[in-house]
Amino acid sequence: MLEIAIGIILSGCALGAGIAMLAGIGPGIGEGQAVASACEAIGRQPESQSAVTTTMIMGCALAETTGLYALVIAILLIFLAPGRFVNILLEAVKK
Repeated sequence: MLEIAIGIILSGCALGAGIAMLAGIGPGIGEGQAVASACEAIGRQPESQSAVTTTMIMGCALAETTGLYALVIAILLIFLAPGRFVNILLEAVKK
């Protein structure tokens, strides 16, 4: 019975890490659209290249933080959380 509980903990952590990494899709799509819009804006008004490029880079950097946070959460769920949850389970079983 304990092995089943540990398996559920491990599968839950893996599933949570996979769901967390779905957050990486949003920044990829958003950054692609931002670059496409910036290229279109520069094509229409080449003299505004520096302003458009600066704004685009700042926006892409902010969007990328979402993906990085998701990556950190996924790494924690894969490497740190299973051990902690199993220890909590074992302590509960001892009582």
